[in-house]
Amino acid sequence: MKKLKVPKFQDEARERKFWSKVDLSLYFGPKNFKPVSFPNLKPTSTSISLRMPNYILARLKERANALNVPYQTLMKQYIAKEVLERRR
Repeated sequence: MKKLKVPKFQDEARERKFWSKVDLSLYFGPKNFKPVSFPNLKPTSTSISLRMPNYILARLKERANALNVPYQTLMKQYIAKEVLERRR
């Protein structure tokens, strides 16, 4: 099947509107695509359950509040720092 020619667009808004309403397979086939990588994507994370004494969590929250960061973010930073230092 012969593919259609991609039209020229006057601006990005019109191009976006066009591509939102057409079937891409009418314009592109498998040979048009190239493998890509996204090296700057954030790594995926996994939710975990962690038990810790209340007083430690309270101190962590106080410290996070003083630094103006979420306490879970601060906890991740502390754990990451320790893990990376232990690797050396």
